[in-house]
Amino acid sequence: MPVFLSYSYLISAILLIFSIRGLSSPQTARKGNSLGILGIIIAIGATIISNPNYNWSNALIAIFLGAIVGIYFALKVKMTSLPQMVAIFNGLGGLSAVLISLVEVISGSSSFFNNLIGLVIGGLAFSGSIIAYAKLQGLIQAKAIVFKGQQAINLIFALATITLCGYYIINHNPLIFYYIAAITTLLGILLVLPIGGADMPVVISILNAYSGWAAVGIGFSLNNVVLIIVGAIVGASGAILSYIMVKSMNRSLISVMLGGFGTQTNTSQVNSSDKTAKSGSPEDAAFIMENANKVIIVPGYGMAVAQAQHVLKEMADDLHNRYGVEVKYAIHPVAGRMPGHMNVLLAEANVPYDEVFELEDINREFATADVAYVIGANDITNPLARTDPSSPIYGMPILDVEKAKTVFFVKRSLASGYSGVENPLFFADNTIMLYGDAKKVTEEIVKTLEQS
Repeated sequence: MPVFLSYSYLISAILLIFSIRGLSSPQTARKGNSLGILGIIIAIGATIISNPNYNWSNALIAIFLGAIVGIYFALKVKMTSLPQMVAIFNGLGGLSAVLISLVEVISGSSSFFNNLIGLVIGGLAFSGSIIAYAKLQGLIQAKAIVFKGQQAINLIFALATITLCGYYIINHNPLIFYYIAAITTLLGILLVLPIGGADMPVVISILNAYSGWAAVGIGFSLNNVVLIIVGAIVGASGAILSYIMVKSMNRSLISVMLGGFGTQTNTSQVNSSDKTAKSGSPEDAAFIMENANKVIIVPGYGMAVAQAQHVLKEMADDLHNRYGVEVKYAIHPVAGRMPGHMNVLLAEANVPYDEVFELEDINREFATADVAYVIGANDITNPLARTDPSSPIYGMPILDVEKAKTVFFVKRSLASGYSGVENPLFFADNTIMLYGDAKKVTEEIVKTLEQS
């Protein structure tokens, strides 16, 4: 039976590896999900078969209830709320690691170091994810929340955690374990509070990595091969993704985790009172785009909020099929509120994958585009990221939309993005603002295109 269990876990781990590989691309995401589900079913089934004398009734009830809750929320969640759901999943993964660690300690487990890994990293993932969820959901302000002495308090809590961990390994006092649980939970809250909404995609991937490494600790504690392998994959992939994203923003992981992004005063911000932003109508946009050769669409969080991806696809189809316009979509690595947020929304609207391009693949084409249609994006198009060293977004690679002959910005107002930095592109000579709800504005454009 142990041989059967080992081979079953090996097959399960392989399936989960291919699952994560499949999730790296929208084309293979469905297959990846299916492989992951199959891998988990094999792991659970093999564990039950290998322990026939164990009373599985409570565990099976918990699995059934968890599956029902998961299916319900997966079906009900809106596409705009996916980042919040991911944050909650990360938090639940961390919480499970904390609870298993506590149970192991109560039952007298001798895996002191492994239990501490699960507890500390799981506690940080749990409380940090709760704060990330609250920011994304609007329960607390999304911008950085900072106060005097914050970093000093974080340092004290971190040192206290390390000290107590060392003390616990020496004397194995369960009471110390509970103190560590409380401190790491508070530390997770304090670490995420000063991180602004613009950095939330990075934070989510970091918290994802935390939950993976917490699973590794629990896997060693329980001597469970699947948890070790899968946890390591999740932890490593989350860490790699975080590195890729901060590199795309030309920032360091340390600067993101220290927080405060967007709270600095930008000494050279645009004085909007001295400039006027030109505004246009959907009819104006339709006329210019139907006479264009190339249109590049830049989706941002405003598209997600307005749920405009379907009508945007309709607009692109009309431009291509009716007027022969070449249409492409430009995706910035940190557009939206989580990695791949825009890709998921466009995939939901059945936008062809070969029309969607990442920043490095599309940026040079803006210079040859007749129109850049920016729908709800702000910081990822802000030229100050290249020109103003005093700006908090300086050095972040941006989409070069200003190089297009005409730039349409679909926004409700001239308000700045999550970084708090005003975008001078709003006042450029080749920019036309289309004020209003992104979905309604685009619907009006589609209506005009189809009546022409």
